[in-house]
Amino acid sequence: MNVIIFGATGTVGALAVRRMLADGHQVTAFARHPERLEISDPALRLVAGDAGDEGAVAEAIAGHDAVVVTLGAGTSRKSVVRSTGTMNVIRGMQAHGVSRLICQSTLGAHESWSNLNFFWKRIMFGLLLRPVFLDHELQENLVRASGLDWTIVRPSAFTDGPETDDYMEGFGPEERRLKLKISRADIAAFLARQLTDRSRVRSAVAISH
Repeated sequence: MNVIIFGATGTVGALAVRRMLADGHQVTAFARHPERLEISDPALRLVAGDAGDEGAVAEAIAGHDAVVVTLGAGTSRKSVVRSTGTMNVIRGMQAHGVSRLICQSTLGAHESWSNLNFFWKRIMFGLLLRPVFLDHELQENLVRASGLDWTIVRPSAFTDGPETDDYMEGFGPEERRLKLKISRADIAAFLARQLTDRSRVRSAVAISH
């Protein structure tokens, strides 16, 4: 499959690039500085650009079979790159007739709020990361209204552990037995799986230990 990843140099995006290449896909990495991936692979194409540039995003999407969004803002607590970049992606996909969208969001968004514990509800998303959380919720709203064949992936807090494939997925908002952690490698592998597994189309899927 010919796939483009927006946010390809982020901590999850870079792992997703590697995993999708390993799975045999043709991958385009779109980021401000895609050369930071330091990956040499004939199946990898690097595109330098800003997710906030609607024209550049649309041009990069043309000719792909699927789009993966792993946009993040680093340490910024006020950036709206997730929602603005995702809106540009959606418009580009609609313009070029690309239908498959896989978008990384966060556990806690919308109905999954009740999966969180006091610390995440009141301290992290309730106070410290409130703007980031609201941008994720807006991002999800845009994806749901896009008319595309979307899958929203909602991971809990990232860790640097290895890929395990040993985590809960697709649980409902009533689930409370969660450690609220998952490795970036497991998130990347789950994103990659969605390229060939269409059972989660038009679904928001929570994943966590």
